[in-house]
Amino acid sequence: MRMRNLWPLLMAGSVGAMGVQAAPVDGYDLLVGSYTAGQSQGIYRLSFDSRTGQIGAKPLQVVKSANPSWLTVSKDQHRLFAVNENGPGQADPVGRVSSYAIDPKTHELSLINQVQTLGNEPTHSSVSGDASHLFVSNYSVAQDPGGTLAVIPVGTDGMLKPVVQMSSHPSSRVNPERQMSAHVHSVVSSPDGQYVFSNDLGADKLFVYRFDPKANPERPLTAAKPASVQLPPGSGPRHLLFSADGKHAWLTLEMSAQVAVFDYKDGKLEQTQLVDLAAGLPTSGKAAAALHASADGQFLYVSNRGTANQLLVFAIDPATGHLKELQRRSVDGDHPREFSLDPSGKFVLIANQKSNQIVVVERDTKTGLLGKTVQKLPIDAPSDLKFLQRQ
Repeated sequence: MRMRNLWPLLMAGSVGAMGVQAAPVDGYDLLVGSYTAGQSQGIYRLSFDSRTGQIGAKPLQVVKSANPSWLTVSKDQHRLFAVNENGPGQADPVGRVSSYAIDPKTHELSLINQVQTLGNEPTHSSVSGDASHLFVSNYSVAQDPGGTLAVIPVGTDGMLKPVVQMSSHPSSRVNPERQMSAHVHSVVSSPDGQYVFSNDLGADKLFVYRFDPKANPERPLTAAKPASVQLPPGSGPRHLLFSADGKHAWLTLEMSAQVAVFDYKDGKLEQTQLVDLAAGLPTSGKAAAALHASADGQFLYVSNRGTANQLLVFAIDPATGHLKELQRRSVDGDHPREFSLDPSGKFVLIANQKSNQIVVVERDTKTGLLGKTVQKLPIDAPSDLKFLQRQ
């Protein structure tokens, strides 16, 4: 059920809401991506108080955009790239990605340009280590044409250029409903920026590329050796995250609701552990999604959707990267598509897409455990959360 007139309801629907106040000194701006088939208009910029865990009730800015479901902020926080997860049957049937300038003082967003991704339902993007290219994952819900990886050059002014390279691979066809074609769900670079990893839910593989734009600007990606990592049949790889020291990596397997743990070195991933998030639950009851590590590298957090609707907390073994479960906590909502640890580390913000809310939960920075819910902010179909630090 969609909520109506959401912003007037923020005060009434917020747990512990403090009302509209001046931006706190110890605060950040929160960017919220969303799906726009219902009430949401696009990208919302809100204030966040890191002392109290409160999101401001009134948006600082609303950027109208079609289905900006994933937000990528440049390292210097001067640029924002938002995929427009469009496809056949939607108001805009063309997959696109938009580039925005971020004012360094006010965080005001202004559109630089927008280009087509040459694929349907782009669901994720990431910036290359040298900031020269944007890697976009065209998921493509439909079997035909299937998912692709699109490589888009980025100018020093933030201007996006047309796609210069596309990549796709055969699917595993293990699951006849979801794996009859490629479905690229995310693409990330190695810590040193020399390799690019494409996670294909439809192929049950993680594809590995060398990234060398100087050698070939028109085709900066070439297949690495080995060119892929095989994953369990029907597991559906989703998101990959490297450890801070670059020695390990974790990968959510959406369809099997698992996390694969790897050792990493020189473009090669070797699986060392496989962790079940919801053993015993039927397929409909689980769907692994987002994963993020704490800034100190001691804890990993993973969201599990389906009927589980949980956030799981793991302790990370610093020597092996292996995971030990510490806690399972309800997300107090439905379908936690994404979540984010706030920069202070004291709170976790959860984007519950289907229950139309952002839930703020306390976090113990020493134990990693999640505590009470401090706020529930109504917002229609939130899908991604990114922080900007105030100067």
